[in-house]
Amino acid sequence: MAKQTVRIDGLKELETVLSSLPRATGKKVARDVLKDAAEPMARSARQLAPKDEYHLYESIDVSTRLNSRQRSLHRQENSQSFQEMFVGTNNPAGVQQEFGNELHPAQPFMRPAWDSEKMPTLYRIANSLWFHIEKAARRLARKR
Repeated sequence: MAKQTVRIDGLKELETVLSSLPRATGKKVARDVLKDAAEPMARSARQLAPKDEYHLYESIDVSTRLNSRQRSLHRQENSQSFQEMFVGTNNPAGVQQEFGNELHPAQPFMRPAWDSEKMPTLYRIANSLWFHIEKAARRLARKR
């Protein structure tokens, strides 16, 4: 699988403010924002996935977890970041469906979902991150 890298300029201020929060609070804020922002992409992939093959439709999800094979591949490719969220399927049939094989032509569902939702997802992350950071900061201030 090809690795996709997306760069967003102008989020340094968000990163600075996020890192000023307690680590657990910052991770929760990032996790909540990423999950909410990625759900429309998962919904798009579910709409594009075949409904009758291998329960693929039901297996598409947004999560911080990977299955053991995905985890080992991810560990080989990346260093651990502050917070990560994954959109896709843990169903092995998903790879065959997406890329095809000698018996089955490719019928992509994740790539078209990514192509149509990547920029809206990035905008959702940027816009809602400020809101969630401010909300967490207010909550921390009340506690103090």
